[in-house]
Amino acid sequence: MEVTVPPPASAGAGLSSELEVRIRKRFANPEGSFLLNVHFRALAGFTILFGASGAGKTTVLECIAGLIAPEEGRIAIGGDTVFEFEGEKSAIMRNVPAWKRNIGYVLQDLALFPHLTAEQNVEYGLYQLSQSERQKRSRAMLSALRIDHLRERRPAEISGGERQRVALARALVLKPRALLLDEPLVALDRPTRSLIVSDLRRWNQDHRIPIVLVTHSGEEVFALGEEVIVLEAGKIVAQGRPRDVMHAPRLETVAQLTGFENIFEGEVVALNEDRGTMTCRIGPGKIDIETPLVRIVEGARVRVGIRSGDILLATEKPRGLSARNVLPGTVRELEQGHGMVSAYVDCKGTKFETSVTIAARGDLALKAGKKVFVVFKTHSCHLLER
Repeated sequence: MEVTVPPPASAGAGLSSELEVRIRKRFANPEGSFLLNVHFRALAGFTILFGASGAGKTTVLECIAGLIAPEEGRIAIGGDTVFEFEGEKSAIMRNVPAWKRNIGYVLQDLALFPHLTAEQNVEYGLYQLSQSERQKRSRAMLSALRIDHLRERRPAEISGGERQRVALARALVLKPRALLLDEPLVALDRPTRSLIVSDLRRWNQDHRIPIVLVTHSGEEVFALGEEVIVLEAGKIVAQGRPRDVMHAPRLETVAQLTGFENIFEGEVVALNEDRGTMTCRIGPGKIDIETPLVRIVEGARVRVGIRSGDILLATEKPRGLSARNVLPGTVRELEQGHGMVSAYVDCKGTKFETSVTIAARGDLALKAGKKVFVVFKTHSCHLLER
């Protein structure tokens, strides 16, 4: 599905490239109902809405697009208010219809017209223009997204990635003041996603509009995001540059979303101030590990997160390493994924998930029952808040 409108004559003239969103709306997901309550600004460039299913990401986009109305709040594009209502006690209300907001909105379900060619699909929203101008605009847009050679083909005759480019072209040809993307790349393979991401980034370097992208993919966050906003149960729980939010999350829920496979309950048993570390006893096996030193007291309860990719495996106890954590264990299970193998290692009752390449699995002769050492650095351990 795609929602776009023809730009007004003054679109983009004298307006700053900023999308301001402050909304409250009660909504339901499979786990129940809760209040969506968010306030953020999206500048020209890519802003990522990231979070688990049901967190409220799509509802935010629908409110911005004008498909549903918040219970209260304000939405403004380039300083132009398209929604404003401060509750029942307020007499001020503005709710510009979706078709007048000049916002491009592309969903995973592209809804291209099957009986129209790619060029005709892109021209569809330009009905107010002359035929020659429609053709000029659509062909320039198809060329910008490198699909000009497909203009005479219908959707059934092109690939999924090509259909996605046509849908983007149909939204962008209208010169929107903002672009909303609801997981449009999720069904595509990595090389195709990368190419589309590259083209979209290049297009926006010239046009500089706010682009708000919803995704579950941490890879897309790093590939596209200049700002990432993490939603949980309708609220913003983290916001900032992707490397700050994703690499060193403070909240356990954010850590789970951003790929921390190992999260352990623990207790601080020693503060090693001379080494800049502290010793935490974690997991059912009550094993001791070194983590970065923080302001805390001995005996305090903590949560420790470690990415599987930050853990090394060795079949002999390594020596002369900078890594402070070397733990003996036994491989309990191996699970092969796309180019990588997850090895689950039991260290005295505390289980670690680690990631190794297929080649490393062969070189180490990993199998269930194999004795190994789990190795990771102090700074691979992240202290998390609930």
